[in-house]
Amino acid sequence: MSEHTLMHVTTGAQGVVSRRSFLRTMGAGTAGLAAAGAFGWKEAVTLHAEELRKNGMSCIFLFMSGGPSQFETFDPKPGTTNGGPTKAIDTAVSGVQIAENWPELAKQMKDIAIVRSMTNKEGAHPRAIYQMHTGYLPSASVKYPSFGAAICKELGQAEFELPYYVTVGPPIANVAGAGFLGMRYAPFVVADANRMPGNSQLTVDRDRFDRRLGLMKDLEEDFAGDAKRAVTDHQNVYKGAANLVTSPKIKAFDLNQEKDKLRDQYGRNAFGQGCLLARRMVEERVTFIEVSLNGWDTHQDNFERTKTLSEQADKGFATLIGDLKERGLLERTVVMWLGEFGRTPRINPQKGRDHYPRCFSAVVAGGGIKGGQVVGASSADGSDVKSRPVTVPDLFCTVCQTLKINPRKENVGVRPIKIVDGGAVVKELV
Repeated sequence: MSEHTLMHVTTGAQGVVSRRSFLRTMGAGTAGLAAAGAFGWKEAVTLHAEELRKNGMSCIFLFMSGGPSQFETFDPKPGTTNGGPTKAIDTAVSGVQIAENWPELAKQMKDIAIVRSMTNKEGAHPRAIYQMHTGYLPSASVKYPSFGAAICKELGQAEFELPYYVTVGPPIANVAGAGFLGMRYAPFVVADANRMPGNSQLTVDRDRFDRRLGLMKDLEEDFAGDAKRAVTDHQNVYKGAANLVTSPKIKAFDLNQEKDKLRDQYGRNAFGQGCLLARRMVEERVTFIEVSLNGWDTHQDNFERTKTLSEQADKGFATLIGDLKERGLLERTVVMWLGEFGRTPRINPQKGRDHYPRCFSAVVAGGGIKGGQVVGASSADGSDVKSRPVTVPDLFCTVCQTLKINPRKENVGVRPIKIVDGGAVVKELV
């Protein structure tokens, strides 16, 4: 790492660290008590911060940017006007069918749960994406931390050599970073899972590198009197960068260490290899990993475009579930799949579907989630939730319970902010 590179780490306005910036967050924060009544828990669970961290729980968020059609994924309506040409196929669970474009995931149905009654009000991409990543709507006065950052604050282990929070795939517009939690909990962006993070090798010997860090510390102390928060964030970024590039755990980012056969099973595409990298991160006890797949905004040619995207996502998602289970990692890893909203029941003149937050689907697995079931239902034409509506806060509360985090714990920004505001645990899932 050159002196020029070392002294020019930059961060985005949303508090997201690029792969050239090398954030490694330090374990901090305390876990609250897991309360019962307000979230629908049957009994209270009390776990202190260190106990939570020893559990080594992880969460993988497979985010389908653009809003995937529920009709062509996990709530097909074959034989109806709104269903279009998409057929349904049987799964490993009797009586549960999904769209024909997901044959590999159909085999994993015993380990996953489908929620067909997700419902929301936000139908614009920027606001819905922000809400799906934070649980809150955008605010001019508060930079809300992403759900991943809040989880990392609770579960991240002290003196951890890798980032707590890793995002894989091209950056998504309007995705929140660490917000007011600070750079310690910001995501480390890996734009391409097939490549090692840039500038990850030292270009000078370790002693000289350490001397440079010492000089920078002295400069920061001189500056800290007038800008303590900025210096703290700067220190967290560079301390993480230094620990990452000097740690043997950097090899966790190297997919070339995996067998070709397994890489083929995940799919030789960006999303499939991102899912494989997510599994490697879980093995190293990284707390939160997001893998994104863009392109689901199918206003035109919905059926062919969704088929192509589904073929990529199917292999990666299914192999991830099977691989985690085979390695004994699924029980300590929560996996959730969804986009910012669904698509309209009505098929438009361009053979596409438009934005539709009123009723859409999500998939969850692992971490104690009860697989082999469908929660909720949409109406026969797919236009409304027929039973068991589930909101974004409901889903986040459920993930918190599986991770043994109190969703009502407050972090202080300009005012106390709950990890999840509102919602209740979806009892059927846990």
